[in-house]
Amino acid sequence: MHPDYDHLQQAAKDHLWMHFTRHSTYDHADVPVIVRGEGAYIYDAQGKRYLDGLAGLFVSQLGHGRTELADAAAKQARELAFMPLWSYAHPSAIELAARVAGYAPGDLNRVFFTSGGGEAVESAWKLAKNYFKLTGKPTKHKVVSRAIAYHGTPQGALSITGLPGMKAQFEPLVPSTFRVPNTNFYRAAEHGAGEAARDEEAFGRWAADRIAEAIEFEGPDTVAAVFLEPVQNSGGCFPPPPGYFQRVREICDEYDVLLVSDEVICAFGRLGHMFGAERYGYQPDIITCAKGLTSGYSPLGAMIASDRLMEPFLHGHESFAHGYTFGGHPVSTAVAMANLDIFESEKINEHVRDTEGAFRATLEKLTDLPIVGDVRGDGYFYGIELVKDKATKETFNDDEAEKLLRGYLSKALFDEGLYCRADDRGDPVVQLAPPLICDQEHFDEIEQILRVVLDKAYSLL
Repeated sequence: MHPDYDHLQQAAKDHLWMHFTRHSTYDHADVPVIVRGEGAYIYDAQGKRYLDGLAGLFVSQLGHGRTELADAAAKQARELAFMPLWSYAHPSAIELAARVAGYAPGDLNRVFFTSGGGEAVESAWKLAKNYFKLTGKPTKHKVVSRAIAYHGTPQGALSITGLPGMKAQFEPLVPSTFRVPNTNFYRAAEHGAGEAARDEEAFGRWAADRIAEAIEFEGPDTVAAVFLEPVQNSGGCFPPPPGYFQRVREICDEYDVLLVSDEVICAFGRLGHMFGAERYGYQPDIITCAKGLTSGYSPLGAMIASDRLMEPFLHGHESFAHGYTFGGHPVSTAVAMANLDIFESEKINEHVRDTEGAFRATLEKLTDLPIVGDVRGDGYFYGIELVKDKATKETFNDDEAEKLLRGYLSKALFDEGLYCRADDRGDPVVQLAPPLICDQEHFDEIEQILRVVLDKAYSLL
């Protein structure tokens, strides 16, 4: 046990305001305190080991305890601890911008650094509005995004988010955002897709066409951007049906609307490529990213924009009047460079592509359990949807989901040695996104723990 365990517990309860946390949970229970990480595992203050089945929060691509990344941070801090990118530059930001632009598809050559993902999304919306004002289309300011999608917590990013329950307590938010159906093929019939619900490609076309419909309804001269994740996170990992993004690209071109690929989770190996857009073969106008860019060893995000979007800012007195104190921090950009060095030297993306089939096959073993309705995802990013009745796909009501997820599953999985996410922002799911260094041994451990806990969960219903 950690020598300061009792002090840490009391201080946490008295002073630490944890994020997205029901603090009443710890009125009569200890706060889990994680003190160490090694490889794919984390350790708590009492010495217990857990498999990090969520890579922290879709962040720890290379796992824990990578001394190369810690050393890169220390070296940069000794040389230049801080310098903002406000009219000045520093080498690690310059080098990282060039490197990220080199990985990005097409002419996405301009990299605007932020502190994290929500700021990257915020930056993308501001850029879209600014760009159209500078190019003679000042009424184009609205954004289309998908139902149940999560895009961040800042006021603008939260407005784009498609989760009413997460927004109500903060309203009024930024106006002018509109929702379209997501690509949850398992629930396609419930989307109102009609005959398209029978065929995945037809469903993808139907879902994409709802974007065109929304743009037409709002008026193409008022819509600036469509924000989409390659694989939608919230709701439990919805991959795009075949042809979906190609149709979305056609729609955006037709109406002069920017396609923003929100890759805060999906970039940097999560789907076996540097960017999800590459995996699914589409060309965005902007990519937003963060998390895996440093594997969590230092905070950093980025908005990557096309040359077209930068062009109006290269002349006269124009500037993008936007920025963050810690965006492109020298230590963070140095860590990102070291992180990407490891991606290349250890062939991380190739490893994900080589083993993702085994990961999927291992998780799909769980479909023999009566509570498991669907296993979906790509790369190292999966959701397991839980159902009350497998044959009818009947889901749980709010009270049942509360009892299942928060009353039992979250704690039971953690007690069994698996850190992951049990979530009901859509239908109840368990989400898995382990470090990209994992292999069959880790997949089997995940499956075995899930099997024990989910089997018991069903017996408690």
